[in-house]
Amino acid sequence: MTRLHFYFHDIVDGKNPTAMQIIRPPNKSAGSFGMTFMVDDPLTEKPEPTSKLVGRAQGIYAFASQQDIGLLMVMNFAFSEGIYNGSALSILGRNAVLNTVREMPIVGGSGIFRFARGYALAKTVWFNQNGDAVVEYNVSVVHY
Repeated sequence: MTRLHFYFHDIVDGKNPTAMQIIRPPNKSAGSFGMTFMVDDPLTEKPEPTSKLVGRAQGIYAFASQQDIGLLMVMNFAFSEGIYNGSALSILGRNAVLNTVREMPIVGGSGIFRFARGYALAKTVWFNQNGDAVVEYNVSVVHY
């Protein structure tokens, strides 16, 4: 079992956003439902944005619930440091962002993480009114 700990920086505002809205709901009555973002978010060792970069979260998240704030996460964690350099983990699952801790499945991987399966626990450590967030990830995977 491999355990990883890192921070995900999702920046939707400012001059250098790392998440960009690519689909808007067709009408305002839908609320956030259907809103979709493409991301290339930094993954760091610590919560500070200046902390050492260990990889990038690359993929899509979309507002997939009409009743609450539930995101569909389709994302790769592409690592760029140490023994994990060039390897990636893939997440496909629901992120109930208002829950204190969210669990999402790891459904695969590449490189050192070939045939990976496991789970990621996500906890928001910082969030602002613009939608920018820093999320702590604790990931546990088994792989070859």
